[in-house]
Order: sequence, then structure tokens, then C-alpha cells
Amino acid sequence: MIVKEMAADGEILCQQSVSVQYLCVDTDLDFFEVNKPQIFRATESVSIGITRSDSAVICSTSVQSTAVDSANISSFVPIIRSGSHTDIGPRRSNEDEHIRVDDLSAYLGSLYNWPLPGAFYAVFDGHGGSDASAYIKNNAMRLFFEDADLPQTSAVNQSFLEELVNSHRRAFLLADQALADECSVDAYCGTTAITVLVLGRHLLVANAGDCRAVLCRKGVAVQMSEDHRPTCLLERQRVEGLGGIIEYGYLNGDLAVTRALGDWYIKLPFGSLSPLTAEPEVQQTLLTEEDEFMIIGCDGIWDVMSNQEAVNIVSRELRLHNDPQQSARELVNQALCRDNNDNLTAIVVCFTNPDCLDSVSSQRPRFRCCSLSEEARRKLRSLLESN
Repeated sequence: MIVKEMAADGEILCQQSVSVQYLCVDTDLDFFEVNKPQIFRATESVSIGITRSDSAVICSTSVQSTAVDSANISSFVPIIRSGSHTDIGPRRSNEDEHIRVDDLSAYLGSLYNWPLPGAFYAVFDGHGGSDASAYIKNNAMRLFFEDADLPQTSAVNQSFLEELVNSHRRAFLLADQALADECSVDAYCGTTAITVLVLGRHLLVANAGDCRAVLCRKGVAVQMSEDHRPTCLLERQRVEGLGGIIEYGYLNGDLAVTRALGDWYIKLPFGSLSPLTAEPEVQQTLLTEEDEFMIIGCDGIWDVMSNQEAVNIVSRELRLHNDPQQSARELVNQALCRDNNDNLTAIVVCFTNPDCLDSVSSQRPRFRCCSLSEEARRKLRSLLESN
């Protein structure tokens, strides 16, 4: 995320999306990795299509409603594995943080009482320093799971999923409040946040800010989150309706996003409605065997390439190496080669085992070796000598 001074069809389950405000995290111990407020309102799902390269961004809205053929999904079980990479880019410091937990049950232990396997991923893109993003990363599992009043169930049904969404919303808002209460985090420091929760075949994406999650479905990019920027018409209307202003493309002339955790210098006084909100938007979908992988990335990735370009890069790397870690690294490196002026972080989460190519050589054209007759060799030698 950039502040002004740095300027710069597998099928989907029909479910109502919710407006939520929350977080995303990722870690390596500088990134957290495990492999082997308080009133929220549900709103109709809105899809906002944004082309960042355009000078004027148009946000079109549509109700998110796609059907799932239960025959195609009944036997599908995602095989979860992930990789990630982050780079400081041209900045003086890296304000991005992220979390990867491929096995929630192993990490949470007795706290995990759900009947299906789970995984959790998040990216935090800090601004005004790294304190806010680092705090959320370091406390994410407590905020989103241990203190989140998670619903308990012996069967995952619609009622449970709705409760899970509400719990996740509360966690976003409580995380925002925690930043206000944390004396080590300056009021001018904040972070965008995107979280991805996988529960069996159920996928829940919550986003506040301009990080983005993109699903690869049969090779086609499917955007699973919306960017919250002042250039989006819906966000602009919401901001102005709450007394905020959009000046030179920035919220209150200062901030490049309209949703974020922290930044309490804009949100004060406590309890007041603010044009900057931590309330996330939530998208839900049901994974099928056509869903190959998901990319979760900060805006530094999406500012320099389209969703489909990113999917193509990761898809190619997975075919070559079958390694999500290598795929995430290559995606970041490709973004670095473009006109990028931001930190870069990408997580690649695989849901299936793609068919791997044995080697890079198998991608190259194959040449047929032939032997020349003695007469042909003489003619060739004569031709070369004459030249």
C-alpha cells in the first residue's frame, strides 16, 4: 500500500457475502509459518471490477451469485500445500507481513473442534511504518482464533458458516481496536489486511484494503476480493457519505486506501463513524477439482500485473517445478522486473497436485538428429569452403 508521500467455471456456492473489516497475516518467523467491532452488518455481496492501470477507475457492481453442481464437488478434497515470498523492493524497509498455516488443527490443538481440515493464510501491508502490520502478524492467531469466540459444530452447514463469518468479522474489528490500545503503535501507522480461511472445501476470503486474492480455476483467474481504494466509485460514495473527502485520489488527501486496520488519527474519536473503516468484505466459495491454486498478494504485485498474468506465471512454475514456494518467488521476481515502487509479498496456496513436467527441457522444441551421407558431407564441405 502507498500513502501520498510515497506516491505513487468450477463453480461457486451461492452464499451471501458480508461486509467485514479485518486482517491478513503471513510469517517465516519474520513470517509466521506452520506447514505439516462489535456490531457487524451483513450486506449483499458486491463485485467491484477495477483496472488499476486506468487513470480513471470505474467500479461496476454485481451481485455475487453462482451455482455449484454438487455432483462435481461431492468427492473433491483439497490437497493443501503452500509457499510464499516477500521482497523489500525499492523501499528502505519492508512493511509487509504474512502468515501461512497449512494445518490449523496441528497449530491450534484443542481449540480446533471442527470436523473438517483447515488452513489459514493472511497478508498485512503496512504503511506509516511496520509497527501495525508486525503487531497484527504477531498476534493474529490469538485475535482470529483464540479470542474470536469461534462457533463449534459437528457438521459444517449454512448456519455454522454464517456464524464463522460473523466471528471473523469481530476478529477484524477487535484487531483494529487492539492497535488503538497498543501504545507501541503510532496513531499514524496502519495496515491493510486480507485473510483466507480454508475449511474442507469451503473457502472464505476477508479483505480490508487493497491486498488481493485470486483463484485459478481451470487456468482462468477469478478475483476473490475487492480493492478498497478512493478511485472506486462505491468506496468514494461511502467515504463522502461519512464526511470524508477524496483529494488527488487519496482519502482526506493522505491515504491511498479506504479500509485499513489502525490509522486511528483518522478514526478518532472512538465510537464515531469514520470514512476509514476496518470492516472487511467477505467472499465465500466452494472449491471444486477445477480450482488449482490461489494467489494472495499485496498491492505491489497487482499494481504491475493483471490477475491473469499472475495466474499464468504461477501456473507455468507449478508445471515446471510443482513447488508453490518457487512459484511465489518467481511471481515476486517478475513483479520486481516491472515498474514497481513498493514492497512485494505473495502466497501461493495449491489445492491440487498439478501434472509436473519432468524437466524444463521437455518444454523446449525437440530436434531430430539425422546423419548425412558421404556425398552430402562432401557437397556441404565444398559449399562452406567456397564461401
